Amino acid sequence: MKKRAELNNLDLGPLQAFQERKSLGEHVFESLKQAIVRGKISSGEWLVESHIAETLGISRTPVREAFHKLEREQLIERQPRGGFTVLGLNREDIEETFGIRSVLEGYAAHLAAIKHEAQELDLLEQKIEEFQKALDRKNMNLLPAINTEFHDLLYGLSKSPKLINMINGLKDQIYRYREMILKESKYASTSNLDHKKMLKTIRNRDAEGAEQLVREHILRGQAMVLQAYDRQRLD
Repeated sequence: MKKRAELNNLDLGPLQAFQERKSLGEHVFESLKQAIVRGKISSGEWLVESHIAETLGISRTPVREAFHKLEREQLIERQPRGGFTVLGLNREDIEETFGIRSVLEGYAAHLAAIKHEAQELDLLEQKIEEFQKALDRKNMNLLPAINTEFHDLLYGLSKSPKLINMINGLKDQIYRYREMILKESKYASTSNLDHKKMLKTIRNRDAEGAEQLVREHILRGQAMVLQAYDRQRLD
């Protein structure tokens, strides 16, 4: 029997406030999506339209709208007997996502090395220090957000809105993988060492070096995620 998702921690905020900005269905979609991406709703869990509507105190129509969008983004899958289940990762998704990331983010680092202003690198250095402090204190749950902030700052230095927009299109998928990767202190430590090397090459305006480091960093992450994926399948 499939486990039905618990939605007690789902944050929808005041209905009136978000109805002014977007449709109720859109807000339900965003809230469910972030809950899935951040692991509050795990893969394999069962989502039922009526249960979610009742839990949130809303009609079933906006929940249905949200489900359709989640299904299109391949985050949930319709079940023959009713309801949906949350989709997990598969090997093809991992390889494709990391392959695209390595190209886009590598190019972003290349541009960052050329276009940055010296004072802009201070924020990258601060994120590296913040990451290390959290790691030293074993606050592993803080690492994915700090890591994401570091990479967002790096992309911003590319000064390329189109490129940043393309990278952001993968952001939610990337976050799911970072959650997996940064649970292990050994890889988290290696990740931060990579960040220090990236910062050095960018500071030296070594565009090719920065691009190569970022590609290697991302493909190292890919290898670890695939290993974890294979272990879970064997289990």
